[in-house]
Amino acid sequence: MPKLAHPFGALRIAFILALSLAVSLFSLSVYGVEPDEVLPDPQQEAIARDISKQLRCVVCQNQSIDDSDASIAKDMRLKVRELVVQGQDADAIKGYFVERYGNYVLLRPPFDASTALLWLMPIILLLVAAGGIVVALMRRKQSAKSNAVAPLSADEQARLDALLKQESK
Repeated sequence: MPKLAHPFGALRIAFILALSLAVSLFSLSVYGVEPDEVLPDPQQEAIARDISKQLRCVVCQNQSIDDSDASIAKDMRLKVRELVVQGQDADAIKGYFVERYGNYVLLRPPFDASTALLWLMPIILLLVAAGGIVVALMRRKQSAKSNAVAPLSADEQARLDALLKQESK
């Protein structure tokens, strides 16, 4: 490997690479909404962006339609803007998409019978993990007690002494 002329050369290169990676990752989420989609009315655009940030892209992994550059996300963003221009409120617009895609389309689905497991799973997993740890600790403690050697009774000690005396002869 060629030697770098400056002692901080490798550090400088690593910093530039890290900065480039950070900028490129940040820019991935900036290009979801294209300029031709933006509404002329800033207030309506703000409402549309807010709603778009709450709707999941149905082909992406946990990404809002506001951040996604998938073609279906663009279609969904355009529909959101169309409904905003028509004067529908946020709940009506989200309801439109839930009717077509189910609660999955919401990044924060409501707590109801169909999503209860989704909301409760982290708590259930924590309880199961805590229960497993408690059981493991109790087993370890009980195992340590059962492996402990009980002191010899007077008869046992006398027999042991006699055997040791015999063997040493």
